[in-house]
Amino acid sequence: MALESSLSASKRKLLIEVAWEVCNQVGGIYTVIRSKVPAMVEKWDTDYILLGPYFPQRAAVEFEPIPYDDGTEISRVVQNMRSRGLDVQYGHWLITGKPRVVLFGIQSLGPAIEQVKYGLWERHRISTLGVEELVNQVVGLGELVRIFLTELAAESAQQVDITVHFHEWMASSGLPDLRRDNVKIATVFTTHATMLGRYLAQNESGFYGKLPFFDWQREAKHYNIEAQAMIERLAAQQSHVFTTVSDVTARECEVFLGRVPDLILPNGLNIMRFTAVHEFQNLHVKYKERIHEFIMGHFFQSYSFDLEKTLYFFTSGRFEFSNKGYDLTLEALARLNWKMREANMDMTVVMFMITKQPFRSINPDVLHSRAVLDEIQETCKAIENQLGDRLFLNAAAGEDINLPDLNQFVDEYWRLRLRRTIQSFKTNNLPPFVTHDLVQEDDMVRVIRQVQLVNNSYDRVKVVYHPDFIASTNPLFGLDYGQFVRGCHLGVFPSYYEPWGYTPLECVVRGIPTVTSDLSGFGDFIMQIMRDYENRGIYVVNRKTQTFNEAADQLANILFRFVRLSQRDRITQRNRVENIAEVFDWTNLRSYYDTAHDLALKRRKP
Repeated sequence: MALESSLSASKRKLLIEVAWEVCNQVGGIYTVIRSKVPAMVEKWDTDYILLGPYFPQRAAVEFEPIPYDDGTEISRVVQNMRSRGLDVQYGHWLITGKPRVVLFGIQSLGPAIEQVKYGLWERHRISTLGVEELVNQVVGLGELVRIFLTELAAESAQQVDITVHFHEWMASSGLPDLRRDNVKIATVFTTHATMLGRYLAQNESGFYGKLPFFDWQREAKHYNIEAQAMIERLAAQQSHVFTTVSDVTARECEVFLGRVPDLILPNGLNIMRFTAVHEFQNLHVKYKERIHEFIMGHFFQSYSFDLEKTLYFFTSGRFEFSNKGYDLTLEALARLNWKMREANMDMTVVMFMITKQPFRSINPDVLHSRAVLDEIQETCKAIENQLGDRLFLNAAAGEDINLPDLNQFVDEYWRLRLRRTIQSFKTNNLPPFVTHDLVQEDDMVRVIRQVQLVNNSYDRVKVVYHPDFIASTNPLFGLDYGQFVRGCHLGVFPSYYEPWGYTPLECVVRGIPTVTSDLSGFGDFIMQIMRDYENRGIYVVNRKTQTFNEAADQLANILFRFVRLSQRDRITQRNRVENIAEVFDWTNLRSYYDTAHDLALKRRKP
C-alpha cells in the first residue's frame, strides 16, 4: 500500500476542462472559462488542456492549429482519431495564457450519431427522439469527448493522474459512459444553472417557496427538455465530485438533480488593477463624456437638463424579464421618479436597460438626431476655427483693448448653417424610450408605458431601452461594453433567478457601485464574506423574504439614497468598491477549483 501511494504521489497530473464555450463565444460560461485560463495556466502550465466543439467560423478568430506532432500524449490521441476519419483540431486558444485546446468537428460522426443516441437510450434511458438540433450536437460532442478520454486514459493512466472537469450538460453527455466503462479518469461536473430552474423561475410565481415540491420528471416533460434535464441529472450523479456556483443554486440541485453538491465554486474574473488610484477615475470621466454625447443627441432635441447633475444607471443581461429583475427595476424607478419630484430635486437619472431582443433596425429618428448633433458639432468647430483666427488677427493688429463683437468674425454662411442645423434638430416630440424598432412589442415596452416612464420633460428619471448589446461598432455609443460600464455611476441587477451573476461583478472590478439581490449567487456570496458590503458600494435587495412590493420599495430607497450622495461621496464609494475587486480575482478563487480536483482524484482511487 505504501509503495502504491508513493507511486501515485510521483505521478504527473493532467487537468482537462470540457465546455461547449471553448473557442465558442456563446453564453455567460464563456466568460467563466476564458477569464479563468490565465490562473489555471499559472498553476498547471502545459498540463492544462481544454476540450470543446469545433465551429470553424467562430473558432477562426481565437484558434491557432498546431500543425505538427508535438510528441505529447494529447497529440498522439488526436492523430489516432484523425486516422479514423474524425475531425479533431489541435492547437492553441489565442487568449491570455494561450492554453492548448482540442476541438471536435461534430459532423464527422456522420450516421454513427444514431447509434450513439440509441446507446444513450439503451443504457441510461435518455430519449433523444424529436429533440432540437442543439441536443443532437451536444450528443455528438459528448461521444467524441468520450472516445478521446477513453484513448487518452488507456495510453497514459499508468503514468499520469487525469482529472476531467465538465461544465454544464452541454459538455457532459459522454460522462455516464465514461463511468460505466470505468475509464481511469477522475471527474468533476459543475452545473452553472439547472435547466429546470431557469425555466421554472420565470414561469412559476413563488418559485423558491414551491422548490421542494416540484417533480423534476413531470416538469422536464412539460417544458419539453427531458433529454437536457436527464443528461444534466446523470452527469451530476455519476461524477466523482459534483459542484455548482452558489448556495442559491445548490438548493435547486438537490431537487432537480438528486444530489447535494459537494462543493461551491464561486466565479471570478481576471482582475487587472491600476497602480494609481486616480487612473480608473479618469477612465470614468472619459467614458461618461461619451455617454453625454449620446444623451445630448437623444434628449436635447426635445428638452435639455444639466449633464453635470445627471447620473447614469444601467442594467444588462439576457432577456428574462422577471428572472433578471427588469420588472422590479422599472417599478422601483417609477417610485424613485416620484420621490425625486416630491423632493423637488434638480438631479436627473438616466436608466439604460441593455438586453438583446429581435429588432428590425435602429429607430431612424434616433439615428437622425445623433447625425444632426454631429453636424452641429462640426459646424461649431468650423465657426470656432474661423472665429479664433480672425479674433487673434484683430487683437494683434487692432488698438482697441476691449473684446470686439464676435459676430463680425463669422461668415454669414456659417451663421445660417448653424441656425438651420439647430432648427432641424429641435422637435416637440418626446425622446423615444426604446432606441430600436422591435419586431414586436415586449414586456419591457409594456411595463415602461405602464409605470409611465416615457421621458416627459418633468420626469427626473429617464429610460433608454437599448435591445442590443453594447459594442464599439455601435453607432449610438461607439463604446465597448466595459467602457460603457466605466462611464456609468451605478449598475442595477436585483435578480429573482441568478445562479451567479457576472454583471454586478463586472461593475465591482471597474470601480462602479452595484445593486444585486440575495437570490443571486454573487449577492449571496457577498453577504457570506463581507459585513459592511453596503458601505463598500454593493447594495443587496432582499428578495428571499420580501414581497415584490416590499423589494421594489427597498430598491427605490437604495436608489434615492444613492442619488442624494454628494459627488465626493460617490468618488469615495467608487474607490471602496474597486478596492475589493481582488477578492474575485481567479488567482484567489482558483483554490476552490483546486479542492474539487484533489477531491475527485481521492475518490477515484480504490
